[in-house]
Amino acid sequence: MSTSSPAQPALRPPLSLGDVRLYLATAAMVVGNLALPYAVHRIPDAGRMLLPIFFFTLVAGWRFGAKAGVLTGLLSPLANHLLTGMPPAPALQGIILQSALLGVLAAAMGARDLKPTLARLGLVVLASQALMLAPALVQAGPAAAAAGLRLHLPGILLQILGGYGILRLMVPPAAPAADRD
Repeated sequence: MSTSSPAQPALRPPLSLGDVRLYLATAAMVVGNLALPYAVHRIPDAGRMLLPIFFFTLVAGWRFGAKAGVLTGLLSPLANHLLTGMPPAPALQGIILQSALLGVLAAAMGARDLKPTLARLGLVVLASQALMLAPALVQAGPAAAAAGLRLHLPGILLQILGGYGILRLMVPPAAPAADRD
């Protein structure tokens, strides 16, 4: 007889700093965060609208945990800046902070339930945006904050829908339930 409840999934153990899988996962996510912005920036002004630098940070945090999310959030903007000059140096600190925050929030939600849903991903992305929009709201006012949110809406949707698709492909199928007598 099993004492575990079938309604609660088993939590995945977080990857430790000594685990090579952490660095392989982070490297793969950073490469994704290099390739996607490179492709998006071929379209004028699409980078500011589509927020491509955050896409694989969401995936890294959700699927591989907080360490992978933070490492991806830190290394992706730095690597992009060193290789392409984007994001520009004055924006780098804020983008690293927002990216790392997104990785942590995604890890916190992903650790609770391995099954990503549009609602859960939406909550993570919107919470990240709200936390980063708060200073802009205070500093520039509600009109500027609302304009920034409208500008980022396509990127928010890309993160939620695209992240959902990628994570659904990455999450292993549930193990069959043991027979109960």
